[in-house]
Amino acid sequence: MTTPSSQDSQVRSLSGRPIKIGKWNENLEASDVNQIWIELHRIVSSHPLVRASKRAGFLVEEGRYNAYTDLTQELFVTLLSKDRFQHYIETGMSDQEIEAEISQIELTNMLTSELRKRYPESYRLARRISTIVQQSKNFKRFDNVGNPEAHRRLADRLYGLANWGEQKMRRDVQEMDSRVKTVAFFARDTRMVGCTGDAQIVISNVELEKLILRVFKAIDSPVDMRSLRSFVMSRLPIMDIHLVPVGGSGDSDDPERMPMEIADTRETPEDGFIRSEAESNAAGRVDEFIEELSGSVRGKEKQFDRMLRVLWHCYLISDGGTQLEVAEMLGVSDSLVSDYRKRIESNLQGLAFDGVNEARQFEKALKQRVHYEIELRDQRVVA
Repeated sequence: MTTPSSQDSQVRSLSGRPIKIGKWNENLEASDVNQIWIELHRIVSSHPLVRASKRAGFLVEEGRYNAYTDLTQELFVTLLSKDRFQHYIETGMSDQEIEAEISQIELTNMLTSELRKRYPESYRLARRISTIVQQSKNFKRFDNVGNPEAHRRLADRLYGLANWGEQKMRRDVQEMDSRVKTVAFFARDTRMVGCTGDAQIVISNVELEKLILRVFKAIDSPVDMRSLRSFVMSRLPIMDIHLVPVGGSGDSDDPERMPMEIADTRETPEDGFIRSEAESNAAGRVDEFIEELSGSVRGKEKQFDRMLRVLWHCYLISDGGTQLEVAEMLGVSDSLVSDYRKRIESNLQGLAFDGVNEARQFEKALKQRVHYEIELRDQRVVA
């Protein structure tokens, strides 16, 4: 039979399952670094937030070392730099108190800080979703029916719409994942927020609550908070950038990493000269294009004037109106505008550009030329 004094002590969780407690005081008094590291690795490997983060892909494994090993080393250095090991000895904390502080405070704070740093938008939105679902009257819990005092981790709690019955049928996660794809993707709100004004709001709380409601209506089932946050965030344009080294093998201690050399994509002087010449030639082709349009109506001034206005309203400006509106504006039939558009598109298809810059330069020059021609004709009418 083992006793707490001779072996690792054990306590029981709320579910009655025994929880291992390391011999912290013994290891700290003996300065047994290897055993301390092993105990920290055990805590990291079994911590629910660490395991959930690893499943969600929030912990990145690099090189030969897995995420648990890297996180254990970081935790060890953090505790050492804060003199926490010495503090545990001086204050006479028990093994259970030391284990609880490292697991529930130090490791949790370090992990949430790392998640906030690596994935600021995902972390912030996940917390906002959780807060709204818990506080809004539009939602309610389904896992504590008949036992309001039941304790359960937030990520595992079941939530649904407040107007659903307590016996609402639950669907499997795969079906809910398929159903949530019918919810429209939300456009990003680019307003800047925060005390320093360096973060975009992404979505307001009012719109976020409406999105959560749409997600619940789509999946039509109570769902755990972890899955709900994933469903809602899949409908949002979240931009979390994680930098990874891509340099040559000399920049890394990992011999298994393949060497990589970044290609220089900057424009050379020769490329710049060729591009400038091509753009100038594209702008020069505007006169040729205008002459072809005039030739398509046999040089008739009235018809050519209408064609220029159709070109302007239907192709060169964004708020020119629909084809019917353009026809009404010009005082002609819709079929005549359609005929002019076919001629214009036929001439446009005959153009060939080697790059996007040439086409943009041609569009810019064409817009200026057509605007000038229309203004000139309007002045003649007034005169």
